[in-house]
Amino acid sequence: MRSLAVIAALFLATLLTGCGLLPDQKDETSGWSANKLYSEAKEALNDGSYDKSIKYFEKLESRYPYGRFAQQAQIEVAYAYWKSGEPASAIAACERFIKLHPNHPNVDYVFYLRGLVNFNEDLGILGAISNQDLTERDPKGARESFDAFKELVTRFPNSKYSPDAIARMKYLVNTLASHEVNVARYYMKRNAYLASINRAQFALKNYPDAPATEEALFIMVKAYDLLGMIDLRDDSERVMRKNYPKSAYYVRGLDRTEAWWKLW
Repeated sequence: MRSLAVIAALFLATLLTGCGLLPDQKDETSGWSANKLYSEAKEALNDGSYDKSIKYFEKLESRYPYGRFAQQAQIEVAYAYWKSGEPASAIAACERFIKLHPNHPNVDYVFYLRGLVNFNEDLGILGAISNQDLTERDPKGARESFDAFKELVTRFPNSKYSPDAIARMKYLVNTLASHEVNVARYYMKRNAYLASINRAQFALKNYPDAPATEEALFIMVKAYDLLGMIDLRDDSERVMRKNYPKSAYYVRGLDRTEAWWKLW
């Protein structure tokens, strides 16, 4: 009977602890004020202790959801997630804040941060180490980053973050256009000429001002020529000569006896 009583007591204690009815002796933040939690979380963030800062910010919001520090903690935790290498959690935190506080004075920063998370996620640690060309990678992150920056610039044109967002958008446009041209070049090397033309046309239609459009036109001329579509080849060449009268591709062609578009 004594053994059964001991087992029952241990079981009850486990239940009470799980339900939060017994104090957590291991929680060093027990009894901290909102101000104390925020100060410690901010200090951990500044020191690069991102996991610690995330824990403190989340405790702050949980314990003081309606306090003056709670909304700032929601912003700070998104940044901490980003810096800790957890982009999915950072983006989720940004989107949650935007949904809960669409009129917050600092919501423009959250849009900007969401764009930064995707922008840097597209770079990737492995890509930085290997110096991999961004245009050869999955453009999903670049597109999402562009959309986030575009929403920031559209909704908050006077935001202090808008100029940098615009500069990053220009970079992303060039990256996305180059990605499409790389795919078109890939198809060309595998004799998939119609697929190559489609990707080149996509780049021209969606990113008309990107530098990569020059090569997109070159690919179209080359692909149409190989398909025997002379009229479309000549039309593409006229467009290319009008927009790029001094293209390097012409120089390459003049250095050989065959037509410039036959080069690859």
